[in-house]
Amino acid sequence: MEITTVCILGGSGFIGRHVCHALAAAGYRIRVATHDRERAKEQLILLPTVDVAVANIHDPAQLEAFVRGADAVINLVGVLHDGRGNRSFQSAHVELARKVVAACRSRGIGRLLHMSALASARDAPSRYLRTKGEAEAIVRESGLAWTLYRPSVVFGPGDSFLNLFATLLRFSPVVALACPGARFQPVFVEDVAAAFVKGLADLGSFGKSYDLCGPRVYTLRELVEYVGKVTGRRRPVVGLNNALSYCQALAMELLPVKLMTRDNYYSMKVDNVCGCGFPFGIAPAALEAVAPSYLGRRTPRARYQEFRERGHRDEPVSGK
Repeated sequence: MEITTVCILGGSGFIGRHVCHALAAAGYRIRVATHDRERAKEQLILLPTVDVAVANIHDPAQLEAFVRGADAVINLVGVLHDGRGNRSFQSAHVELARKVVAACRSRGIGRLLHMSALASARDAPSRYLRTKGEAEAIVRESGLAWTLYRPSVVFGPGDSFLNLFATLLRFSPVVALACPGARFQPVFVEDVAAAFVKGLADLGSFGKSYDLCGPRVYTLRELVEYVGKVTGRRRPVVGLNNALSYCQALAMELLPVKLMTRDNYYSMKVDNVCGCGFPFGIAPAALEAVAPSYLGRRTPRARYQEFRERGHRDEPVSGK
């Protein structure tokens, strides 16, 4: 199966941008669907083999038109919090997976790569993991040459995981932490992108599912404390028991910006770790080798230096 043109759903997101860069570097032509073309162009403008198209991927007719002529489709779409309309778990995970499979069949596209999540299952404790598991079943039963990717939490510049902790530590003198013993095995975003590129044309990956994890397991408390150390904002961390963790999730669920919900609480009841090796011969990067390069910019010293440099740039240049 020769693959030259790849359509990506979710290509302008955090993971999607890295996948696009990795595919472009490998010589593929890429089409990215977006609802905001200007924003997507800003993020992908330096990639000469990427074409950004405005399309409502939840509309079957527009989705079919978007994938026409492609050799493969990569679906990276996912939402962390249950919303309304196309932002709901049911729509973004389950219904879209069904539409993508139908579009591939209709347009004669045999190759499908699908992003799921570690611990996804139809009987999982959270709706997020259950809908991800249901989407997996749709892909597995599609009859296409599919490959599933199931990463643990993904970190890297611009992530919404470690950067969220850095923001909380900046403004909180004490951190009341729900589910402090929840276990994660964070994986570097560039390693995830490399796995997509390696697996795309690998016949051995057809019909397989890959759990993607970094080299080390951490508790949530350890991760928060590590971010505090790297950013120079060590804070006391007060771990909450199950009842208080649930209450905190419920309270935060009512806020306009949802940092945590009860569904997140239920997800953290399942260890987000895997004991398998990383696929395709990729040696996954350690968190400690990467995170300081972008979290270090958030230290008070780094911010002070940035202000100083900005001030020097703004100073008028006097002529002689």
